[in-house]
Amino acid sequence: MAGSGGEARTAGEARRPSHHGLGRLGIWTWALDAQPMRGAQRAAAALEEMGFGTVWVPEAVGREPFASCALLLSATERLTMATGIASMQARSAATMASGWRTLTERFGERFLLGIGTSHQHLTEKVHRGRYEKPYSAMVEYLDAMDAALYLAAPPTVVPRRVLAALGPRMLALSGRRGLGAHPYFVPVEHTAEARRVMGPDALLAPEQAVVLSTDAGVAREIGRKFMLTYNRLPNYANNLRRLGWRDEDIAGPDRVPSDAMVDAIVAWGDMDAITARIDAHFAAGASHVCVQVLRADSAMPMDEWRELSALLPRYRD
Repeated sequence: MAGSGGEARTAGEARRPSHHGLGRLGIWTWALDAQPMRGAQRAAAALEEMGFGTVWVPEAVGREPFASCALLLSATERLTMATGIASMQARSAATMASGWRTLTERFGERFLLGIGTSHQHLTEKVHRGRYEKPYSAMVEYLDAMDAALYLAAPPTVVPRRVLAALGPRMLALSGRRGLGAHPYFVPVEHTAEARRVMGPDALLAPEQAVVLSTDAGVAREIGRKFMLTYNRLPNYANNLRRLGWRDEDIAGPDRVPSDAMVDAIVAWGDMDAITARIDAHFAAGASHVCVQVLRADSAMPMDEWRELSALLPRYRD
């Protein structure tokens, strides 16, 4: 367990993997997309004031992440914005590379590009593309990004990227072709397996969903609603199967995850329970954990973010 004050560290914490300036604890959120941009900018500034070093934002059917990150970075002074993730299906490799370099030229290491292969339904229905051989497609895409012509003013620091990675081949690739990996919708045992595959030095930044409620029924209902977006997607379901989870846990006859599956993906309870789950990721080898607050409604979780900010001294280097 991560200690505070003068507590002794465990053997697993004797050499912490570098978080590459992201801080050990960050925020993952879609809530900024639900706000008018001026409200999102105020929220990003509030998260910076609370002490969070990094905020991760998604790409699916909301804001375009390069434009969004540019506006959010412009409203803050120290905060790092990370895409979790920008879809390679949504733009050519040359366009992805141009956006990456543009934001890095202006904001330096305050921008971190997370890239993913996305999912078949989004690729085919939203982007009208073809979803085939995601690993090979990612390798080719990264090659094309790195070879892309860019004649604008160059960044003065090396642009940074991570990959959305779940399986062993993509995890290994993430360490070879970037800082490391940003796994999403994963239990703690995946963090341990990812660290084993990636070795000791790569960035490993899992997302952890949380519900700040001690009522098991309420918390699991919120967690289950969130999980229904993901548990039947092949990428996520196959990853959980690799870890030994049964189909009836992942999505049973009623198409919903079991209590055990909910509890593995979504941490809930009081702040001690949330802290224990975050600590478990660090003990398993995480470099940085980005926490996604789930609520019963779509309101901005500002109060929950403030509660979580009280943990920041515990994870300060």
